[in-house]
Amino acid sequence: MFVRGLILMILLSGCSVIKNTPKTELIEGFYWQKNHEKIKKEVYINPQSEDLYIYPSQQKKVDTSQYIALLPEMTKLLENQNKIILNRGGLDIDLLTIPLKYRSKRIDVPAQINSFLNGAVYLGYRFDKYIIKYQKTPLHLYKREISHYGFSLGLFSGLGGVFMSPTNTNNILAQEYDGVVWNKGIAGIIAIDKFNLGLALGFDNLLDKNKNIWIYEGKSWLGLAFGLNLN
Repeated sequence: MFVRGLILMILLSGCSVIKNTPKTELIEGFYWQKNHEKIKKEVYINPQSEDLYIYPSQQKKVDTSQYIALLPEMTKLLENQNKIILNRGGLDIDLLTIPLKYRSKRIDVPAQINSFLNGAVYLGYRFDKYIIKYQKTPLHLYKREISHYGFSLGLFSGLGGVFMSPTNTNNILAQEYDGVVWNKGIAGIIAIDKFNLGLALGFDNLLDKNKNIWIYEGKSWLGLAFGLNLN
């Protein structure tokens, strides 16, 4: 119960952090812009109220004497019909929860899906892509729309729970209890706007004296993962 409560507390605290720093939003900073000719150049994005300013940049130095583009949230006249593509990459630190684990067949125990609560710290590299375009409204105005796509790949480590029983210990264990495992592995997370979903490949180590009789000790599993961004 203590481990479950600790994992839940960490994940809930992560929810409050992600609201303040969502990577799904286009925030101020350096990006790579790709035009319709697929030529990339470094730019700096500066959101001001309802407008987005795009300034030229070179080696992290911004030229504020003139902007490349001014993108209002709503406009009557649309000067450029081409969509704008912005990319950025960097370090990704997440809190990862893995609600489902698929374990393959072991000895006489068939393949199964476990649904214990698991929490982990995730460290990886993230790539984000933003597509800015305008859509015409019924009022004959053009409204700015920003689509987001992201992908992250990295390593995770944390704690989880497992149901210990005679079945998964070759009938050596006589009692049943909820054990604590150290889970670790590699995960990939994709994001589309505010939706994110990941796939994890991991290994568990039981943190008590029965680890030598647990049939899944150090064995690989596949899991469904969700990430809460911290940076």
